[in-house]
Amino acid sequence: MRTVRGRTDRVVVVGAGFAGLAAALHLAGRGREVTVVEREPWPGGRAGRRDIDGYRIDTGPTVITMPDIIDEAFAAVGETSTARLDLLPVDPAYRAMFADGSAIDVHTDADRMAEAVRAFAGPRQAEGYRRLRDWLDRLYRTEFDGFIAANFDSPLSLLNGRLARLTALGGFRRWDTMVKRHVSDPQLRRVFTFQSLYAGVAPQHALAVYAVIAYMDTVAGVFFPRGGVRALPDALAAAAADAGVRFCYGSTVTRLEHTGERITAVHTQDRRFACDAVVLTTELPQTYRLLGRQPRRILPPRAAPSAVVLHVGCPAARAQSAHHTILFGSAWEQTFDDIIRNGRLMTDPSLLVTRPTASDPSLAPAGRDLLYVLAPAPNLSRGDIDWSRTGGAYADSLLEVVQERLLPGLRDGARLLHVDTPADWARQGMAAGTPFALAHTFAQTGPFRPANTVRGIDNAVLAGSSTLPGVGVPTTLISGRLAADRITGMSGRTTSTVDLKAGSR
Repeated sequence: MRTVRGRTDRVVVVGAGFAGLAAALHLAGRGREVTVVEREPWPGGRAGRRDIDGYRIDTGPTVITMPDIIDEAFAAVGETSTARLDLLPVDPAYRAMFADGSAIDVHTDADRMAEAVRAFAGPRQAEGYRRLRDWLDRLYRTEFDGFIAANFDSPLSLLNGRLARLTALGGFRRWDTMVKRHVSDPQLRRVFTFQSLYAGVAPQHALAVYAVIAYMDTVAGVFFPRGGVRALPDALAAAAADAGVRFCYGSTVTRLEHTGERITAVHTQDRRFACDAVVLTTELPQTYRLLGRQPRRILPPRAAPSAVVLHVGCPAARAQSAHHTILFGSAWEQTFDDIIRNGRLMTDPSLLVTRPTASDPSLAPAGRDLLYVLAPAPNLSRGDIDWSRTGGAYADSLLEVVQERLLPGLRDGARLLHVDTPADWARQGMAAGTPFALAHTFAQTGPFRPANTVRGIDNAVLAGSSTLPGVGVPTTLISGRLAADRITGMSGRTTSTVDLKAGSR
């Protein structure tokens, strides 16, 4: 693995999202002097926050999985997640509701889920679920260390025994095809393939290696931090600060100072931070502008679909409403054509409705609930929707869908607190107006994804959703650790130091 050449004593991390926080923790734990520069007044990056009249709103991710990866970040500085964070298991992980009125609760316990599948679709599907679970487990264990959690110096890095095992498992076949081998019921299959939408590819076209996302939530489990998702970056930042990391909030990076092919300082509007290495977690277009470089790619990057997100305050919902509910429309297959191919709104919406107050009632005023309604939508490079004209009416129509399919009488006493559309994500600097970064196509997977090294810059390393391994809270935490490995070498191992210029993209 190539690592930064020369001194790396002082590192500046640009951005306090999950990738930046993980990088800071790993670097501090390895003896580096670390400064994190963040434009917002708080940590979190895409895991944003907004407080309105007693409602504590998470504006970014709501599904937290893989607590062992969170543990790894805290452990880098000798901390434990349990000492910093109250991470609550969510059970059921999801409730899936279908257009015909049927529903199934998704449990991470194998026996409970098999029984739920048996009641929903019969004994053959229950047996198929157990085989699917076993396949997902083997897929995850085969690809994690060598594919998800590894730095790549070139596509040749894939040529090893793990690649052969992944191929034998069907990892490079289609996600939907592999799930269908085990589970034939079309509604049940959606539970194990809907995640591909947020990876930016329809399940009929997505690589099966990304079925590990289904492993993460349907097998490893879904969690929620007491205090909201914001509690996770707050806890990571606090652990980093106690380990000596310096945070400079409310500071926007304006330029990078170069001496030859090394960055020697990071400048904000009013300060200069000298450094021996820098970790950039900014959006790729901004990153390349700061570096004065352009990536060498044959094909232009393809952004993932975006989303419209509603935050709603309402009278406390009925007790049986789950923490996470997926409302599948009847035109599920058409959804992917609508959003990805045709760049238009869903003709029959499928929605994720999250009720965080199901796990932590303190996130809303007494007697009230907080709802997060996510509707996948075209990104700005695919669609030509005028969100300034369309956003309000579309938000209203989504509330009608939630009222009709999930919460009768919702509109009586409901208050629309805030709406984010692709235009709003773009105003926050997210490329193509999507919070899901680059799609996980084959050409943007593993060693083909934008590299975390930069040709012509010796001591800059990238981290975040648009570099490897990809989108999601666990993967961005891994991305931060991979960036730290590029600077220090792999923790606990002897790694030869190679000039980053040779062969980086």
